[in-house]
Amino acid sequence: MRRIVWVAIAFWVVTVIATGGLAGKLGGAEKNDATTWLPKSAESTKVSELTGKFVGTDAYPAIVVYDRGDAVSSEAARARAEADAIRFGTLPQVRGPVASPVVSDDGKAIQVVVPISVGDKGVTGALPTVKSIREIVSDAGMGVHVTGPAGYGADSADAFSAVNSTLLYLTIAIVIVILLVTYRSPVLWLLPLLCVGVALTVAQGLIYLLAAHAGLTVNSDTEFLLTVLVFGAGTDYALLLTARYREELRRNENRYTAMITAIRRAGPAIAASAVTVALSLLCLVVADLNSTKSLGPGMATGVLVSFAVLTTLYPALLVMCGRWIFWPVAPRFGDLEHGNGRQGRGLERVISSHPRRVWQVTAAILAFLALGLFGLHASGLRAQDTFRTRPDAVVGEQLLLEHFPGGSGDPTQIIGPASEADRLRELAAGVPGVVTVSMPVQVDGLVYLEATTADTTGSDAAFATVKHLRSAVHAVPGAMVGGSSAVALDTQASARHDRNLVVPLVLSVVLVVMAILLRALVAPALVLATVVLSLAAALGVSAVVFDRVLGFAGADPSFPLWAFVFLVSLGIDYSIFLMARIREETANHDTAAATVIAMRTTSGTITAAGVVLAGTFAALLTLPLVFAAEIGFAVAFGVLLDTFVVRTVLMPSLAIDLGDRLWCPRRPRERYPKLLDSQYDSAINHG
Repeated sequence: MRRIVWVAIAFWVVTVIATGGLAGKLGGAEKNDATTWLPKSAESTKVSELTGKFVGTDAYPAIVVYDRGDAVSSEAARARAEADAIRFGTLPQVRGPVASPVVSDDGKAIQVVVPISVGDKGVTGALPTVKSIREIVSDAGMGVHVTGPAGYGADSADAFSAVNSTLLYLTIAIVIVILLVTYRSPVLWLLPLLCVGVALTVAQGLIYLLAAHAGLTVNSDTEFLLTVLVFGAGTDYALLLTARYREELRRNENRYTAMITAIRRAGPAIAASAVTVALSLLCLVVADLNSTKSLGPGMATGVLVSFAVLTTLYPALLVMCGRWIFWPVAPRFGDLEHGNGRQGRGLERVISSHPRRVWQVTAAILAFLALGLFGLHASGLRAQDTFRTRPDAVVGEQLLLEHFPGGSGDPTQIIGPASEADRLRELAAGVPGVVTVSMPVQVDGLVYLEATTADTTGSDAAFATVKHLRSAVHAVPGAMVGGSSAVALDTQASARHDRNLVVPLVLSVVLVVMAILLRALVAPALVLATVVLSLAAALGVSAVVFDRVLGFAGADPSFPLWAFVFLVSLGIDYSIFLMARIREETANHDTAAATVIAMRTTSGTITAAGVVLAGTFAALLTLPLVFAAEIGFAVAFGVLLDTFVVRTVLMPSLAIDLGDRLWCPRRPRERYPKLLDSQYDSAINHG
């Protein structure tokens, strides 16, 4: 065993050295261009690929809006805008000459559209050029703002530029505090934190290799989600293994024997948890939406690496340090185990005395909370609603909407056969909501037109215009409609498709893993039902909080699916740990007594694990982006609900009520006699 300890430590030292340099390159491997985000089979995707013949697939417009007001004459304002347009055209990433400024009908505003080439980094790659544009106009003597797709992309990239390090430090701080409270040791928390840091570094390095050499798509969401997932899951595994090791140290004088026993008994549940999360995340690869598809393999890699590190390196470090690492509350051989405390035992008595009433009331409360789901508006967000703050792009768009048509500067794109150019222009011009249609541009037998709409990009009215446009131009065989509003509309449709496909697949995976772990059918089905009920309640409460408390305009179309995958795969962990311990204890006791023992032995650890995981996801609430805040709140609240309600009340009361029927179709073997009623009562009342 001592040799294995040093081999494990040496292996991970070498691995960290090998992957450490690659981890820093992960941000550079991100691809945020449109084709990596769009649904692969959507009409807007095909249009995006074909527009490269005309304007370039990597060209994003930045709309510079001048607010003349009364301080600057119209002639002076126009002259300044024309001079700026010439300077914009000299910037390295600007594609071609910049068109002349356009003055609004009321004469109070001017807009200049600057086409920016962003390359593989996608819209977030516009940040350097947008910064340069803002520097050029900083002394204009009037209000000037940069908005449009490039403006929003730059502000989004600017928000993310410092957020990964901030999020990492905040997550570390949360984990340290919770570990200090849980372990009550000034030194023990260092080992889990060190191992989680190793896991994050190795995972980032491996994901970079997959992105560079295996075609894995990495986008701007990957890095911050990977951080919270690895810290949350890895710390959970450390807490569960530490609790079992501490328990075995009281029963075994030799610490190596104690660790072997701890791994043998806690390992299957931890492995089942990691496999459940990884397989659930891998189910995302069947998604139609590229941004969703790309998330699965990267996140699954992070979970599996965390499992590997925390079940090899962490035990090795623990046994190498010896019992003193638990100072000042080091477990000694022969010590009595601690119970749940007075409040915990009071809850045990209530659940044991009235299990059916308890689970019925609990389920009814969760069902009531789930009613909030009817208020969840996951139909997408307008660009201005994706930020929790008011960056320059939001201010600029609001100014733009006051003086220009809503789709100004971000037109809807139409592509069709060149022979039908005049007909396509006529059909598009006759669609309600279309203000103007550009002159046709023909290349390689295709024609390209731009339709400016009256409504702001991504609004319901803009979606209606896109639908009407498609109905009209589809009269011409081969004609298609794309652009930002069309992308958002197609994203909604793909999100619904992905939800309907991935949700049953994830539930099937979870059911199979649970059935294998528990060697039963009723228990896994019951666990799955409680987790789904908890998920519905978490999303119901989240919908109310988003609308009534945080004032969000809605949710991203992908939010329900991402929340589902994270909550089901992560939330089920605590039921797995509880049910695995109940199954283990049925070797000596009946199911009711085994449930009480399992509650008592796992309560503190699972509670701490749940708080850690919830805390790491709650850190996302500090980000200025609505989508990150929504995922952070929903997962954090859902995990706490699983920790303090499902695992603590609902599952134990169901297990006691069903008794040995829980293990149908095959009851556990009775290797030892069941507890007598008097013994069982004593266990309940006195621990």
